[in-house]
Amino acid sequence: PSFPTNSAPLSVALHTIMLSRQLPRAARSTATTAVRSKALRVSPRLVDGSNRAYSAQVAGLWRAGFAARQDGRSSRAFQVPARNMSTGEKPLFDKILIANRGEIACRIARTARKMGIKTVAVYSDADARAVHVKECDEAIYIGASPAMESYLQMDRIIEAMKLTGAQAVHPGYGFLSENPVFTQMLEKEGLTFIGPKTFAIQSMGDKIESKTIAMNAGVSTIPGQLGLINDEAAAIKVSKEIGYPVMIKASAGGGGKGMRVAHNDKEAGEGFRLAKAEAAASFGDDRIFIEKFVDKPRHIEIQIIADSHGNCVYLPERECSIQRRNQKVIEEAPSPFIDEATWRKMGEQAVQLAKAVQYQSAGTVEMMVDGDKNFYFLEMNTRLQVEHPVTELITGLDLVELMIKVAAGEKLPITQADVKKEGWAMESRIYAEDSLRNFLPSVGVLHRYVPPVDHEGVRIDTGVEEGSTISIFYDPMIAKLCTYGKTRAEAIDKMKRALDDYVIKGVVCNINFVRDVMDNPRFMSGDLTTHFIDQEYPAPGFKGHILTTAEADRLASIAAILWAQHSQQKRLYLSTGGSKVAGKDTVGAAALLSVTSTVQIMEEKDLVVTIQGTVGDPITKRIHIKAHKPELGDVITSTFKVGVDDGEPSVLSAKLPINSGLYTAKDANGADLQTVQLVETTFDGYVLSMSGSPYKIKVWRPRIEELSKYMPIRDLTENTNELRTPMPGKVHSIAVKVGEDVLAGQELCVVEAMKMQNVLRAPKDGVIKSIHAEVGQNLNLDDLIIELD
Repeated sequence: PSFPTNSAPLSVALHTIMLSRQLPRAARSTATTAVRSKALRVSPRLVDGSNRAYSAQVAGLWRAGFAARQDGRSSRAFQVPARNMSTGEKPLFDKILIANRGEIACRIARTARKMGIKTVAVYSDADARAVHVKECDEAIYIGASPAMESYLQMDRIIEAMKLTGAQAVHPGYGFLSENPVFTQMLEKEGLTFIGPKTFAIQSMGDKIESKTIAMNAGVSTIPGQLGLINDEAAAIKVSKEIGYPVMIKASAGGGGKGMRVAHNDKEAGEGFRLAKAEAAASFGDDRIFIEKFVDKPRHIEIQIIADSHGNCVYLPERECSIQRRNQKVIEEAPSPFIDEATWRKMGEQAVQLAKAVQYQSAGTVEMMVDGDKNFYFLEMNTRLQVEHPVTELITGLDLVELMIKVAAGEKLPITQADVKKEGWAMESRIYAEDSLRNFLPSVGVLHRYVPPVDHEGVRIDTGVEEGSTISIFYDPMIAKLCTYGKTRAEAIDKMKRALDDYVIKGVVCNINFVRDVMDNPRFMSGDLTTHFIDQEYPAPGFKGHILTTAEADRLASIAAILWAQHSQQKRLYLSTGGSKVAGKDTVGAAALLSVTSTVQIMEEKDLVVTIQGTVGDPITKRIHIKAHKPELGDVITSTFKVGVDDGEPSVLSAKLPINSGLYTAKDANGADLQTVQLVETTFDGYVLSMSGSPYKIKVWRPRIEELSKYMPIRDLTENTNELRTPMPGKVHSIAVKVGEDVLAGQELCVVEAMKMQNVLRAPKDGVIKSIHAEVGQNLNLDDLIIELD
């Protein structure tokens, strides 16, 4: 629901929450209603076990798969004793407020709960029923859906802390996590920020100042222009002086926003303009600087943790080179490229930098590493990183726990000698993005959401559940899917299986792309750079997985046995002569006959299976299938002998898809061969998803397939006279006027979606006939923007 955001005295709200704590559970909703018309709304919750039933699925994600690993090593990252964890004289906090949303808010809440610390959530209109609100003990409404009207409202966050008695605030990442004004306000109020001090945030938050400090601290840096760039002409001039290619960066930037690579004057001018606009929209600071772009770079980062007693340690490196538009997509730890000597040098320089700014808390020093293992300082993120789980998995440390302890004034419980790494961890960011449409954001309701929670060695950090809405207001991340193995190959294999079993319906997501990367030979070999996606998926970009011959045979076989099972199922339902219970038909005569029959092969058929992916020509396979006698207790066949294109037949078995649509075929030995998802049943076949990619499959008898070639084909020629928005967003700028001549590829307008500036270009040469949108207008998917003649 949408609630008013008008300012009002908070004494009523404070009285209500204090009163509600004394009320029986049944009366709490009435107490909460009393403050729904106020600027802040409190939703107190009890902390007993019965109150956790609402989110059993999500709560289980944190623990899933780690009860026992194959090597017998328990997850040290999750062994947190209950209650008093203080190792020093100063006690830990009784209650903390989490000034964030989504998966990171849920992740912080879980560690706090294990430490015996109560938590307070904050939420906007869009997040009124969000999972992070359920995960916390109390929740406070702070404003309308746009982040500027809620999660970035510093005074409301502080007022919420006072209202609930929270002694400290954990900012997560993004939003207020690196805002020195916020930390100063907290200090004045006597409240604790679970993160670094203001000086460190200010020093490292400004890319120009941070680079100067790094140089003075003896940290390797990239050549570039430290002065601010004021206009496009200056950007081009400086870029020429440095030498192309260059990186155009927002001084206050981060997370891939406000960054552009330029290889020539045109790209430098355009990149400056777009980076400046993105920086202003994302950070409220449009200052830009330019530095040399390192060729064949790897993005390697060093996690550090420091306390207020002068102790600082560095942890194993993270490989973050798989990026799209400077936004990380896949991360892993350790790096397949960095040796221990290089890691030690990078770590020592990271500690030098941390000490130079009197750093306290968890932080990350990001480095660019070339092919000769020379490394250069990029920036320091003075917050918890999105990808921190992979470090936790290989070290057994809980970084959120350490942050809370440091903020409470305790000494680090570890020294550099205690830091060990064991095994390999991989993280895939699951985004609501359409990989086939240049990763444009997707919005909607998750009407089916089944994460692979029961897999061994799998960790899922998420802030959504079935029924959650992915909106235009926030980052499109659905979850962080992490796997752990003894080796990199094992971690990749577990990631493949987890991606195959991840069911997400209602929005388009990037699982198909991430899954394709996992199969990429170059990725599997560890030959990575930040150019990986551009090089492996050049223009027009990723358009879907191309099946190998073996994959096509396997998919056709699975489609054939699924079709055979459905055919048997239809006959059973149509039969009226079977057994009866209370006068009603149960399984039918056909089932009874098949179960009691002495014949092992019940039927055999010839089929033609046609597979059409999102890319490439259709693939046709001729299948000969024999259905074995149903097993005792079954009414339809689960074991088949399948031959493809006159090849040697193989034995496959499978049960009909469960509610999630997952359908797993096993080989003759009972080992899992392939899992597919039944996305849709069509009149002549299915839409099956295999390895994350969807395939339209037709299953025909040979005679029907022969006649199908005479059916007319519909003309689906695209109308290129229209420019429509490929994603929901807001018009940031329009670069043309009615009557203007344009060339194919020329910029027509810029649409801002999820704080990213997306340039829409002319699909062909022509003349602007009409413009149907204006700057500042909100657009829905496929809204008409411009018509051409």
